[in-house]
Amino acid sequence: MGAQFSQFFPPRPTFTGKDLPPQEDRVFLITGGTSGIGFELAKILYRHGGRVYITGRTEQKAKRAVKAIQDAVPDHKGYLDFIVLELDDLRGIKESADAFKEKESKIDVLWNNAGVSQPPLGSVSKQGYELQLAVNCFGPFLFTQLLLPLLEAATSASSSPGSVRVIWTSSQVAELSSPAEGIIISELTTPPKDNVRNYLNSKTGNWFLSAEFARRYGNRGITSVALNPGAANSDLLKNAKLMKLLSYPLLHKPERAAHTELYAGLSPDISLQNNGCYVIPFGRIHDNVAERLLTAMKVEENGGTGRAKEFWEFCENRVSDYS
Repeated sequence: MGAQFSQFFPPRPTFTGKDLPPQEDRVFLITGGTSGIGFELAKILYRHGGRVYITGRTEQKAKRAVKAIQDAVPDHKGYLDFIVLELDDLRGIKESADAFKEKESKIDVLWNNAGVSQPPLGSVSKQGYELQLAVNCFGPFLFTQLLLPLLEAATSASSSPGSVRVIWTSSQVAELSSPAEGIIISELTTPPKDNVRNYLNSKTGNWFLSAEFARRYGNRGITSVALNPGAANSDLLKNAKLMKLLSYPLLHKPERAAHTELYAGLSPDISLQNNGCYVIPFGRIHDNVAERLLTAMKVEENGGTGRAKEFWEFCENRVSDYS
């Protein structure tokens, strides 16, 4: 319980922009970087010389965010650009990935930061999938797979093993509220009429994708990290007004939560040796993960249930026609 309490009331960040060496020639991609945590993270990376890309649902929104970041960081040393990405439409994700490939030949760190929480009940993606599962899991899964060659290219160019990373944004609710199995697979094909439950499934799914990515791609030199960024007062809660009101005393400024993502993406504490680790606010490795989730993330031959592997294959099946 102490580990959960410390996520509600985290200590101050220990890894901030002040701890960053120059990031010239490193390429960073942040989905959902037009507002909130991703926006604040982009400012830090841009200030320190990175080649920073954010995604937005529309060109107008992305351009507005780019200008706001440039105005906020006049002393920047980096490069800043955007691509348009709509995670609720699998048909357009390859086009977005291809647009990025035209700009860069590698990615050093990919933050799957964009997400949606508790939209109106019954909301679905362009392909008819429950919206939270589609935006939080199917879209990032496909996007990451399409960009895998650029991540592999970065490992070849890097002299620091474990520095090429994919970050998956989970939530504390995955540990607090997920069932014994982690995810009940039948709830993915027949979503409950409960948006909180569907959000929980998507955030547990993010954690499972991170663990399974680490298992599958760690031998290629890519580190996978899941995280709970911390409860932030951001647009993520725009559809959950009651939850935002009730949790307001626990909400932190997005720039504080951005340090969790900064730590996950760039801290030297993380390496291929602890690939698949889970980061908690505001930049700590969680070493007391709920046993049921650890079991679900292990394959059967290693003493687990293989539920993360099953979820990966479920996502793989849903996106196979769009790659």
